[in-house]
Amino acid sequence: MCDMNKAWLFNQGKNYQSYRMLGARPDISPQGEQGYRFAVWAPRAVSVSVTGDFNGWDPVADLLNPYGTTGIWQGFVAGAVQWQRYKYAVQAQSGQITLKADPFARHAETRPGTASILYDADEDYEWGDGEFTSNRCDARQAGPLNIYEVHLGSWRRYADGNVFSYREIAHQLADYCVDMGYNAVELMPLMEYPLDASWGYQVTGYFAATSRYGTPADLKYLIDILHRSGLRVILDWVPSHFPKDDFALALFDGEPLFEEPDTRKGEHKGWGTLAFNYSLMEVRSFLLSSAWFWVDEFHADGLRFDAVSSMIFLNFGRPEAELNHNGTYENLEAIDFLKATTSLLREHFPHCILAAEESSAYPDVTTPVSEGGLGFTHKWNMGWMNDTLSYMESDYYARGQFHDKITFTMMYAFEENFILPFSHDEVVHGKKSLLGRMPGDYWRQFASLRACFMYQMSHPGAKLNFMGNEFAPYLEWRFYEQLEWFMLQYPRHREMHDFVKQLNHFYLSRPAFWEIERSWDGFHWLDADDRENSIFSYARCGHDDNEIIVVILNMTPAPYDTYRIYVPKKGRYKLVLSSDATCYGGSGFGGSNLQETTYTSTQDELNDNGPDKPETTEHNSHTENSSRGLPWIELPVPPLSGMYLLYDGDTLQ
Repeated sequence: MCDMNKAWLFNQGKNYQSYRMLGARPDISPQGEQGYRFAVWAPRAVSVSVTGDFNGWDPVADLLNPYGTTGIWQGFVAGAVQWQRYKYAVQAQSGQITLKADPFARHAETRPGTASILYDADEDYEWGDGEFTSNRCDARQAGPLNIYEVHLGSWRRYADGNVFSYREIAHQLADYCVDMGYNAVELMPLMEYPLDASWGYQVTGYFAATSRYGTPADLKYLIDILHRSGLRVILDWVPSHFPKDDFALALFDGEPLFEEPDTRKGEHKGWGTLAFNYSLMEVRSFLLSSAWFWVDEFHADGLRFDAVSSMIFLNFGRPEAELNHNGTYENLEAIDFLKATTSLLREHFPHCILAAEESSAYPDVTTPVSEGGLGFTHKWNMGWMNDTLSYMESDYYARGQFHDKITFTMMYAFEENFILPFSHDEVVHGKKSLLGRMPGDYWRQFASLRACFMYQMSHPGAKLNFMGNEFAPYLEWRFYEQLEWFMLQYPRHREMHDFVKQLNHFYLSRPAFWEIERSWDGFHWLDADDRENSIFSYARCGHDDNEIIVVILNMTPAPYDTYRIYVPKKGRYKLVLSSDATCYGGSGFGGSNLQETTYTSTQDELNDNGPDKPETTEHNSHTENSSRGLPWIELPVPPLSGMYLLYDGDTLQ
């Protein structure tokens, strides 16, 4: 039975657990009959009934009753049991009756079926992740965040092409991620959706785990196993749009209800989908409840909000859009909704990562709402991704012309709390794989991609890589089959896999790469200006004065027998990782195989005429401070490579 207080909160946009009131739940009638109680919001419907396996799909057998003026219809069906299918028969003002899936259903038929399925979610799973969840820190707290983005249906499959269930894939995925050095998994949308080709981004069941891989309890098992392995779980969530399928949310009571009625801002024509009506309070309750549901009942450690730019701008993909009353193109209702959502989740689930896929220059995305921001904890750095891939795609001889694409990112690197993504969107049909984007012959492509990964891992910001990137497939990602794991039998791909594993674990172990992400205290250019040679050098620093890693990136195939790098502190610098090591498929130039090689700095003597410059150095770094007596080291620099040198103490100590 609905509670009037909860119904009132739902109407006011403040019921963030409305799934406990609406939908289908097991119950007992006053006469002691067991069955299910149904409740659905359809305020302009003439009548609503529930039809399903329990009544032979008779649309008039079980009529629901309106609950006051709340717009909610409710009723009890004796004899209904778990796993039976059902829909609502909604009669519109026009007289037309449409069978609708339950917006609050906990389970649904596997496509192509579209019915909802009765499910008892109370005590359907006994969690074993208590130690993990009790130790979760605030999502804004500094720490390494290395995310493995996964499309569950195409990570691995059986030999016959069938997908693994949530339970069958759980230990495989957990063990692989731990071994590879990831500490978080982002799962592409697992909320029920009808079309495989949408990859889950056109949701029809905002409270139902997709039945493609099993039951809701099975998904809880997967998340539980990932947690027990120490992995955070981020779920993709889509509050930005939904499909037009007539069995789902579209025109739910015969007229626009969940969708914005103004077609100028209620449709994403480029996607063929509808935008939510963020000004309608019941829609806000619906979406707030969905976000709460996945974090609370499924123990999610984070939500990645899809397509945020399409929410906050009225003219996103809509050249005909009109200005708001402030004279801008901001969708004020959507912005208010986003702030309400992030505020709610930050207050009750401070551990929850709230990541915005937001591609514009909209300010303060990761600034707390109390300080005027949108309240997300992280933002995908789409600018960094686009500039980096544009640079890496350029011919080696021309990279000097695109030098600023690497250096420009530091102009805004500290404005938000960023995630650096090489996501599924960058390896889909028509875009090539990451390896396929690299120019040159086979060797140069692999070397260039290793250098690119060295750059990503050492740049300020959390990291995200889509599954498969770690072994450099040539083919783009295809959602309908598993990754090309057979490529690991070939040396170059196995070497790349080993390299990424080593790089990931190095990142997790070095505070210099993640302790200070939002200020220049954690990043120092050593040379941002060697456009001629396309060599970049910088230092990453931790809170400990001696936690320093010098990064050298050579982005062309030209090797250097001797190259001078000015360093932030005098002393010894130990080579701890080189992408040019032969064990990773590199050339081994200049001793890059010899991990732990140490270079000792030299200090220029200052005099009235400036520092003495040794004539033996073939190439110097070009930092503007190089003439002021900074310490420097000289070392060989391999072709198309990244090098990490760890500060190893003062030579006088």
